[in-house]
Amino acid sequence: MITDIHSHTWPFPDAFDDEFMRQASAAKAGAVVDLTIRLEDYRNTAPQGTRTVVFGGKARLSGLWVDDNYVAEYVAKDSEHLRGFLSIDPTQSDWEREMRHGHEELGLCGVKLLPMYAGFGVDDERLEPLWKYVQQKSLPVLLHTGTTFIRQAPLKYTLPRLIDPVATRYPEIRFVLAHLSHPYEGECVATIRKHPNVYSDISALHYRPWQLYNSLMLVQEYGVWDKLLFGSDYPFTTVNDSIAGLQKLNTMVEGTNLPRLDDQKIEQLIHRDGFEILGIR
Repeated sequence: MITDIHSHTWPFPDAFDDEFMRQASAAKAGAVVDLTIRLEDYRNTAPQGTRTVVFGGKARLSGLWVDDNYVAEYVAKDSEHLRGFLSIDPTQSDWEREMRHGHEELGLCGVKLLPMYAGFGVDDERLEPLWKYVQQKSLPVLLHTGTTFIRQAPLKYTLPRLIDPVATRYPEIRFVLAHLSHPYEGECVATIRKHPNVYSDISALHYRPWQLYNSLMLVQEYGVWDKLLFGSDYPFTTVNDSIAGLQKLNTMVEGTNLPRLDDQKIEQLIHRDGFEILGIR
């Protein structure tokens, strides 16, 4: 069974402001960006029975806002296979109330953070109430790390090393660094190796196969295959395409002296139970 721990939902285009969409189109060389999400489309591009973590996102700085009620309604369409994460923007005054509402009233079972998009560091002391709450409630935390096309999103807040002091103080919280923190994969690998409670997902990486090959070779050489979780980043790509991309990485080095990624480790990554590792019920 496949566990996808990185999938989005939002009302498109209402979740984004005009500037966000303009920059998204510019990043695609002016192409019209369609981020429409339909559960049936997701199901049709994933193996039957795939279990999925779904979230929206909140980041006033970047013009993205998805109400957690929308996420809960989406998850309710398939409560057997979907689990929802709440989102907060701690630069906004009401974030603690929204956190409690998302978990205690809507039943969302984890937290998604967008530090770079919202303009805060996860090592900011303002987040102490968050860490205390999620530790008490045993909620996993998935945070965006890595690059973006949004110009106003500060890169300094996307570095994986920022979770280091938090993971040290709160060793019971399970953290996931999204996207292997590309292009900071080396720093991500060092971070997940150091902390037993910090993992990374490999979502939205297969369409840069050479970069992903090199990133996973770092994972292999540092011996942290077990710290990787499968994720798709739907609707930016699909579960099936992500699986296929992983499984064909070694074809690039056939006929060369370059080392191969461990095929067995790749299959274990694809089928790893992210729900169990993150304590998702």
